[in-house]
Amino acid sequence: MSKKRNAEKAYRAAKKHPKVTAAVAVILVVLIAAVIIFFILRPDIFKSLFFGNPADGAEAGTVTEISEGELSIHFLELGNKYTGDCTLIKCGDTEVLIDAGSRTGSAETIKNYVDKYCTDGVLEYVIATHAHQDHIAGFVGNKDGNTRTGILYQYKVGTLIQFSGITKKLSDEHTQIYDNYLAAVEYAKGNGTEVFTAKECWYGTKDGAKKQYLLDGAGNISLNILYQKYYDEITTDENDFSVCTMVTQKAGENTYNYLFTGDLEEKGESSLVDENDLPEVELFKGGHHGSYTASTEKLLSKIKPKNIAVCCCCGTTEYTSNVENTFPAQAFIDRASKYTQYIYCTTLIKDYGAGEYTSMNGNIVFYTKDGKLKLYCSNNSTVLKDTEWFKANRKWNGI
Repeated sequence: MSKKRNAEKAYRAAKKHPKVTAAVAVILVVLIAAVIIFFILRPDIFKSLFFGNPADGAEAGTVTEISEGELSIHFLELGNKYTGDCTLIKCGDTEVLIDAGSRTGSAETIKNYVDKYCTDGVLEYVIATHAHQDHIAGFVGNKDGNTRTGILYQYKVGTLIQFSGITKKLSDEHTQIYDNYLAAVEYAKGNGTEVFTAKECWYGTKDGAKKQYLLDGAGNISLNILYQKYYDEITTDENDFSVCTMVTQKAGENTYNYLFTGDLEEKGESSLVDENDLPEVELFKGGHHGSYTASTEKLLSKIKPKNIAVCCCCGTTEYTSNVENTFPAQAFIDRASKYTQYIYCTTLIKDYGAGEYTSMNGNIVFYTKDGKLKLYCSNNSTVLKDTEWFKANRKWNGI
């Protein structure tokens, strides 16, 4: 039967049953419109179906396998209701600790965790990004008889890299925690620790201060100090002084980059992009605990993170009662969701006033084994957008 005869037959059938034909046509139009509207509202699913996910997540890992990895990066829970940062990086027998928040009492929590991986009592590198309590209090710790529980007292530290400046307000008022931090640094110096600022590392103005430190003997894994303008400029926000670093790892045919920016905010992030040849990154520690003031589009569009770890207590009212801006903020989600769905958070606040909190993902660990990036979380590995807290408090791509 020819195509012409088929068309004529279909025409006669449609003419014979006009109501049925009209109904079918309406149904088809409605279905097509529904599909179009759905993909407009959920572009993430559209991208996933036709272009693949905006980022590929890490493979599922196990806690017993972490120590077998070539490199592991641990984002720690800090044992209280307060948001703060502490990141352990381990490469063979070399350990790097970036920040030690959130309160002095967190020092014992940090030590208990770090001791599982640092068995020689030596932290080869310690980085204090800026002078806020939620980043340095654990370096100080509490008094225990004649000693302190702080990290700078409990470990032998090889090199300490710290913020290049403080605000005039902190300089004038000298908070107790900051003064105690300075005392802890002096204690470390007395035990042989080399102390440099990020500025000294960048410009190489002090013996031993470098832009790059190799973490392994083969030279495949490096800790790199990145430049941002507040190493040189005065500012009124302590966050602006944040030390920025990138760990770069050559793993077989792959090169992985991991970016850490402390609490750097918009202007600092802008200079970070302008002053460094930033690559796309496998992992980004969400800026300023997932605040709306950090992780800007300018930075994210450059690094295109495949995974993001946020050190925070989700939903905490510690800094604001504006639900949209509690960590991780809706504005942060809106920007980050363009690049990845693989966002993880350490802790969940239950009742800030009552001091009640629980784990979200818990301790978040990314590690490489046999050249593959893997993920283990002590509580669960549920991505943020699929958690009950998120569904009740945030939107993903407008929904």
